[in-house]
Amino acid sequence: MGRRHAIPARGRAGSRYCRAVEEGLRTELRPMLVGDIIGQFFVAAYQRGYRWGREEVTRLLDDISESSGRRYFLQPVVAKRRDDGKWELIDGQQRLTTLLLILHYIREHLPTVHPKYSLEYETRPGSADYLDHPAPEHSQDNIDFFHIFGAFSRIREWFESRDDVTLAAINFYKYLSESVYIIWYEAPADVESTTLFTRLNVGRIPLTDAELVKALLLTRAGELKREREIAAQWDAIERDLRVPELWAFVTGRPSQEATHITLLLDTLAVWPKGSQRPLFHTFETLRPIIESGPQDTWNKVVGFHSLIMGWYDNRDLFHKIGYLIARGRTFDELVALSQDCTKHKFEARLDTWIRADLSLKASDLPELRYGNTKTAAVLLLMNVETVRSMTMSAERFSFKEHAARRWSIEHIHAQNAEQLNRAAQWVEWLRLHRDALAGLPAISEADRADLTERINVAIGDISAEAFAPLEQELTTFFSLPGESEDVDAIANLALLASDDNSALSNSVFEVKRRNILNRDRLGSYIPVCTRNVFLKYYTDAEGQQIHYWGQHDRDGYLAAMRKHVGPYLLDEDAT
Repeated sequence: MGRRHAIPARGRAGSRYCRAVEEGLRTELRPMLVGDIIGQFFVAAYQRGYRWGREEVTRLLDDISESSGRRYFLQPVVAKRRDDGKWELIDGQQRLTTLLLILHYIREHLPTVHPKYSLEYETRPGSADYLDHPAPEHSQDNIDFFHIFGAFSRIREWFESRDDVTLAAINFYKYLSESVYIIWYEAPADVESTTLFTRLNVGRIPLTDAELVKALLLTRAGELKREREIAAQWDAIERDLRVPELWAFVTGRPSQEATHITLLLDTLAVWPKGSQRPLFHTFETLRPIIESGPQDTWNKVVGFHSLIMGWYDNRDLFHKIGYLIARGRTFDELVALSQDCTKHKFEARLDTWIRADLSLKASDLPELRYGNTKTAAVLLLMNVETVRSMTMSAERFSFKEHAARRWSIEHIHAQNAEQLNRAAQWVEWLRLHRDALAGLPAISEADRADLTERINVAIGDISAEAFAPLEQELTTFFSLPGESEDVDAIANLALLASDDNSALSNSVFEVKRRNILNRDRLGSYIPVCTRNVFLKYYTDAEGQQIHYWGQHDRDGYLAAMRKHVGPYLLDEDAT
């Protein structure tokens, strides 16, 4: 029987408290024996009533019975102290009600047993009395009484199916008193109850798989006198995984999540790729493994951490793995790929995966165009490989920046502004190109002044009729005569942080060059190949015309692309 009700407390029984934070809400959680639950619990009207059926009741009975006196932990109970001294029960009604009914049944065989807590429902007068004596004649009075009586009947049936009912009752009561815990949350008095109830019931209780695994692991490690050592290692691993560049490299995600060690735990608790991982799947999968071998389990987690750090410290592996992660591969897939092979063999396997991801021949490169998914892959790989190949440099491609920003494939030189259809866009496009005229050598001062004046007039009274001829004239000024108009070819594309300024996106090379240089001066992250393009790094000195992007520039850019991406291209005769 799978123990779906069970989760462990954190650390040694009552000595440790876990701080959990969710959207500014702070709560404390601690383990509490069922036998130590004390007080009057009030179930407010915003909650539905008791609804457990035979299956849920049976599972709880089986799980506790099968624990056989070992430390066993049930899911959280969340309560808040009321002004009248009672507890408002916010989460855990079904469990506490069923446990109370079990205690009432046990009292039939052990008269000295008296539960230390009681329950009452705001919407069901007499509910506390009925829980004490769930008689069949009142089971139809309301829906809660119906389910309470059904649960009590199932409890009686379960105990009476034992070989010795009294002995079963004695053992069960002993478990509840000595080894079965709930995890107790006491909510702050200033937290609004219905809001907290809603959060908890949409799966946002601030309790993670990692916290639960840590609690069980440290509990079992305490038995081996290794609790302090493992706790220190856990914290060190979490710190390492919280380094933004490392986290983005190994996950492709920029966000700081509740616990990063969860990545390693999730890898250990395998779940099929592409399907939604159920809540607490990782803990439920690892729980029996930890119980049977806590040190072996922890050694595997430490091994995953060592693997990540080894990859991160190796410049070649860092870039190749980072590329594959950025392209959608996952850490667990890379772990599997690295098994049973040398470092050299692993790197060869990575090359094979990159080659399969591209699935391109050298002859395919010039044919790649704007909008093709392979175009994005090639440009990303070119940037990654350009940095990796800098053997005399410690620079690394920033997978953190890549994960944190929205990236787009931009035209290096746009030769028309057809996508602009609003007055504000026309004004901004004209302003950008007017300002860029200042550094353009191919225009005389008189012509520059005349064109600037006409642009200023059009900006003052913009219309489609005023914009169109100026757009055509300016594009001609900023383009080399006789150059190709194939603006969508990969030799005219670069990786840029997505910009909401559509006027800039539809601008000519010189406007974008000025913008890139300004961003660079301000410290913005610009992919290395994009920076090289606008600095004319790929164009030999004889062919450079700094303000224009022409066929000579495209040829040099495409040659560099072939150089860096070439090792990952398929043979020409490959099918």
